[in-house]
Amino acid sequence: MQKRTEPKSVGRKEADRMIRKGAHALLVRPGLHLNAATTSTSADPEVEALLQGYADVFRDVPGLPPMRPVDHTIPLVPGAQPVSRPMYRLSPLELDEVKRQVTDLLAKGMIRPSTSPYSAPILFVGK
Repeated sequence: MQKRTEPKSVGRKEADRMIRKGAHALLVRPGLHLNAATTSTSADPEVEALLQGYADVFRDVPGLPPMRPVDHTIPLVPGAQPVSRPMYRLSPLELDEVKRQVTDLLAKGMIRPSTSPYSAPILFVGK
C-alpha cells in the first residue's frame, strides 16, 4: 500500500519532469487560488523542532496583507473572453481534501472567494 501524502502544488515544468519520472498526476481547476506554501504540513519531528526553534523569526500570518494605496491589476485584452471549462473530476478522497484545505484557509483568512472569471487548476501529484 502506498503512503498517503499531502497534495503538492507544482509548476508546469516540474509537473512535466515528475510525470516523465512516473508520478501520477491529477489536474483540477477550482475557482479559488490556494497558496502551496501555506497548505503543506510537516510530519517530520526534526523539521518541527527546527521550526519551533525559530518560531520568533517566522510568526504565524494572521490573514491577507492589509489594503495598499496601489491596487495592482493585470491589463486584459479588450473584448477577450475568459476560457470557461468545468472543474476536473475528483475522487471522493481528493474532493474531501480540497474542501478541507479551502475551508481551513478561508477560516484562517489566508484566501478569500474570488470574483474573477479566471481560475487556476489544482494538480495532485502522487509521490
